[in-house]
Amino acid sequence: MQKEQEFIDTLYARVDELRGEAADSVRDAITPVGTGQQARLERDLLVVERSGLLAALNAVEGSLAFGRIDLKDGTAHHIGRIGIRRDDTEHTPILIDWRAPVARPFYLATGHTPMGLRRRRHLTLDGRTVTELHDEILDLEDAERTGYEDPSGDAVLLAALNSARTGRMGDIVQTIQAEQDNIIRHAHQGVLVVEGGPGTGKTAVALHRAAYLLYEHRELLAKRAVLIVGPNPAFLKYISEVLPALGETGVLLSTVAELFPGVHATGTDSPRAAAVKGAAAMAGALAAAVADRQELPMPGAPIVVPHDDGDLVLDWEIAYEARQAARDTKLPHNLARPHFAFRVIDALTAQLTERIGADPYGGPNFLGPDDIAQLGKAVAASPDVHAAIEELWPQLTPQRFLADYLAEPTHLTDDDAAAIRRAPADGDRPWTPADVPLLDEAAELLGHDDSAERAAAEAARQERIAYAQGVLDLSKGSETYEFEDEDESEVLAAHDIVDADRVADWYEEEDHRSAAERAAADRTWAFGHIIVDEAQELSPMAWRLLMRRSPTRSMTLVGDPAQTSEEAGVGAWSEILAPYVEDRYEHTRLGVNYRTPSEIMELAARVLRAEIPGYEPPASVRSTGVAPWVRQADDLGAAVAQAVVELAPEEGRLAVIAPRSLHEVVARGVDGVVVGAEPDLTRDVVLLDPRQAKGLEFDSVLVVEPGLFGVSDLYVALTRATQRLGVLHAGEVPAALA
Repeated sequence: MQKEQEFIDTLYARVDELRGEAADSVRDAITPVGTGQQARLERDLLVVERSGLLAALNAVEGSLAFGRIDLKDGTAHHIGRIGIRRDDTEHTPILIDWRAPVARPFYLATGHTPMGLRRRRHLTLDGRTVTELHDEILDLEDAERTGYEDPSGDAVLLAALNSARTGRMGDIVQTIQAEQDNIIRHAHQGVLVVEGGPGTGKTAVALHRAAYLLYEHRELLAKRAVLIVGPNPAFLKYISEVLPALGETGVLLSTVAELFPGVHATGTDSPRAAAVKGAAAMAGALAAAVADRQELPMPGAPIVVPHDDGDLVLDWEIAYEARQAARDTKLPHNLARPHFAFRVIDALTAQLTERIGADPYGGPNFLGPDDIAQLGKAVAASPDVHAAIEELWPQLTPQRFLADYLAEPTHLTDDDAAAIRRAPADGDRPWTPADVPLLDEAAELLGHDDSAERAAAEAARQERIAYAQGVLDLSKGSETYEFEDEDESEVLAAHDIVDADRVADWYEEEDHRSAAERAAADRTWAFGHIIVDEAQELSPMAWRLLMRRSPTRSMTLVGDPAQTSEEAGVGAWSEILAPYVEDRYEHTRLGVNYRTPSEIMELAARVLRAEIPGYEPPASVRSTGVAPWVRQADDLGAAVAQAVVELAPEEGRLAVIAPRSLHEVVARGVDGVVVGAEPDLTRDVVLLDPRQAKGLEFDSVLVVEPGLFGVSDLYVALTRATQRLGVLHAGEVPAALA
């Protein structure tokens, strides 16, 4: 123990040294030593690099080192959350990053396959103090013993599984099991599907895979960023500390509802409306609705455009030919619009040319090319012409288009249209999560005409160039630089070696945001890798959105089709992925339940077997000896209050999971709960509905009125507990719980 404490003291002394150096570097870099482009660039790179190092060192402060491997050749390596070198000049590490190849035997070695190890040691720390050691002997011929041997080799894992929950997910880096390690380090570069029942560690494995990929492909993923998609904001808060604890801070965590910049989807849909909006058929309906906005005048009822030289007539034939030409470009609606406008303007110019310059005796037109060009400019500048073009082919934003569409949905069945219709008077109603994939689809169909933005940017650049030229003109002869030539010494003025364009580029504002920050603000960002949790719940339209964010199809999808509860959820992996990668994806399963005790898991499995006969849950690694209970209550509010007192752990967290419709009643027995507010998972007792509870875990769980849950929702609710489970009901219960 003393030797390990000495090592920890040495390690943290080095960490403190690195932390101080990084803080000094950031502070010094904020005040640049030069004003040139090179000095500024070096400063910015240093700030980014040192700030990232400082954030990583601060994030991994707790239990930085957690293991040691002793090899048969006499060498030993300490394993930790990040790698630490002894000093800046020596490449020998004092601490090995858990993701490094040399660390892999720590997770995979067994007595049967020791992988060159004599011993594997687990270190337990409280802050910077070593409190426990657990050794596993892997070379059975080695007679040396330390007194810290763990005969079963499971003490550290079981201690982690039985520890009190904090309301925040912790990393599993110290207890990664072999089947989990194989997935974390899986070399497949396309779509990897990780399926597993409750408690198998799907989410933890996915997060550690993100950390591993960032380690293995640092240069690529640092530029393109990693996106982690979760089912709801509470879940994202729950997992938010895992990657920082592993030294990774440059990842974007988001729900699908947050992936359209500028839109905050706070509204709600009925389950039926969400299902209709999420269906694959919506893509075709929206495409057809966009085409409907490319209109034609009624035959025989042309649009009359006032003009100084007589009215112009925009009839069906002109508009039809212009529309076909624009559609033939295959460009999105807004980008094809200029092609439509040019054809209309050309046709109206020809009409005006014929009227003004026609030879009454049938000869050639009197107007020359310059005259016709001037008429074309006048037509193109006419507000009335632009109004006519806007009427037939309007410039649309995704928000405007979708709001109009939802007011009068088309290309759907009458029942589906009625389910999603909202009156124009509701135009100020907030967007819903199911609207976000539709907005993204609309953005793809419409396209973004950035010609005005590019023109403004170029105008600003020309202003910078003009200013820079003025500066150079004033500096002529005021400053010189000497350059040695092999034949003679030549003296050049500053304006001879630097032009105004280059000076303007130096002073152009740079974007210092991280890749994750830039990705969050850019709808068209292509991520280096995407991880999707509870992937079975996403709708076909949500998948279309995500696949646009991953053109390389580098994704890790985790979930359990048996837990699909959203009506719009696809569930089956083949149905999700066939439109995008066909069958070119890897599928793997996690088969061990580390969270849920066997007593609780058997009860939950009975519920699911009523829907899926023969269903076998993942095998639980532990039993608590505490059976779950099911009780009937006359006064539900009072019964909840009593059960909360009974189930609340001395340390840890209790979740009360009830239908949303009963939250007001249930809250009477749960102190401090604000109904309708975003749940605070760090509180001792939290009130949730089943879908809010997805992916979460608690020491104790109280399920209220299970007869009002769907089978999948009930299965989720019953499998959130790590220690104790109670079920209260006033109404009927499923037969499996009777």
